[in-house]
Amino acid sequence: MTSPTTAPRRPRTARPKLDAVAAAAVELAREALADVTEPGQVGEHLRVEASGERLVTHVFECTMPGYRGWSWVVVLTRASRAKAATVAETALLPGEDAILAPDWEPWSERLRPEDVGTEDLLPYREQDERLEQGYEATGDEDEDRVAQWELGLGRARVLSPEGRSEAAERWLAGEFGPRQISSRGRRGTVQASCTSCGFLMKLSGSLRQEFGVCTNEWSPADGRVVHLDFGCGAHSETGQDDGEHEIPRAGNVIVDELDVEVVEGGGTEAQAEAAGDATPAEESSSAAAPLADEVPEADSPED
Repeated sequence: MTSPTTAPRRPRTARPKLDAVAAAAVELAREALADVTEPGQVGEHLRVEASGERLVTHVFECTMPGYRGWSWVVVLTRASRAKAATVAETALLPGEDAILAPDWEPWSERLRPEDVGTEDLLPYREQDERLEQGYEATGDEDEDRVAQWELGLGRARVLSPEGRSEAAERWLAGEFGPRQISSRGRRGTVQASCTSCGFLMKLSGSLRQEFGVCTNEWSPADGRVVHLDFGCGAHSETGQDDGEHEIPRAGNVIVDELDVEVVEGGGTEAQAEAAGDATPAEESSSAAAPLADEVPEADSPED
């Protein structure tokens, strides 16, 4: 008959007792901090803690600018049968709400693509999962010409399938990814995609199935890689039914409005036009007026 097994009991660890002599030596702890700090950097005494047998820790407020939530600590100890405590160490430690620097990361993991400028030089990565070995010359002139010039493989390393996949996912989720098409012109939609735009230049290789380069200088995506389902207001085929079409100006017609036409006779052009617009009644009345002046007066009775 087997006896029941019981789990062994863990020995209880008693909490260290607070040493009265070391706990009362607050001024000794403050003097220790005065030797390692500048005036005004140590605040009031916050608490005292038992760290071990005849070992206590005094905690003081830190008043230095920029160290919110930090505390000064002074560890005091007392030898057996000694009547005075001595300073073991001093330190500045962060609290729960302290402002801390982020965890250190190597520059290769901390550096982001947007941090790199045109003049910056990145180190060579011999093992890059985005690249794979390129085409090696075989000595056959025709075969090498097709691979190096027509297929663009005349490089030491080319994009690997993983590199192409990463680029496609980045472009797909970028600013010039797919957009929703709507003929009603709803907000956030476009009337046509880049697939039917004449300014689209498709990429080579397998990426041409989804991406191309915009060549329209009036488009916000000019010179950028765009998804075939992207679209904008600079599409080459949209806007045909909106408003009147622009009438092209003839190249050999010149409108000159700076010349002044002078009318002979001393009058202005406006006066000449007014004279030409006179009615026949006005002309007859003006012609009859001199005839009235030419009628002789009748003889008086005295003659």
